[in-house]
Amino acid sequence: MTKITKIALIQMRCGAEPEKNFAHAIEFIRDAAGKGAQIVCLPELFRSQYFCQSEDHKNFELAEEVPGRSTAALGEVARETGTVIIASLFERRSSGVYHNTAAIINTDGKLLGKYRKMHVPDDPL
Repeated sequence: MTKITKIALIQMRCGAEPEKNFAHAIEFIRDAAGKGAQIVCLPELFRSQYFCQSEDHKNFELAEEVPGRSTAALGEVARETGTVIIASLFERRSSGVYHNTAAIINTDGKLLGKYRKMHVPDDPL
């Protein structure tokens, strides 16, 4: 017997307002779950416009703790929709230590784990 897992890869335009981006992402998660997705993957650093083309220290203000406010809110959506959510967040581990972190949130809303990239890429091209 073959078991099929349906995965949704969200592609979305991100603007300059993190809370609006977050709200759009939640809409996309709910829509994907409604179409049968069991795992939903959000775009890299979806809360903001992708800023890795240059190092601008004002972007450090976008960083957050993981677990934190975003993972808690995504946990509620995961529990509500019955989906696993993989979310790329700009994590502030401690003062001056930042990561592009993939947070994995289970269907019960709990943080299963996280994967931290070694550095946020600086890709001018």
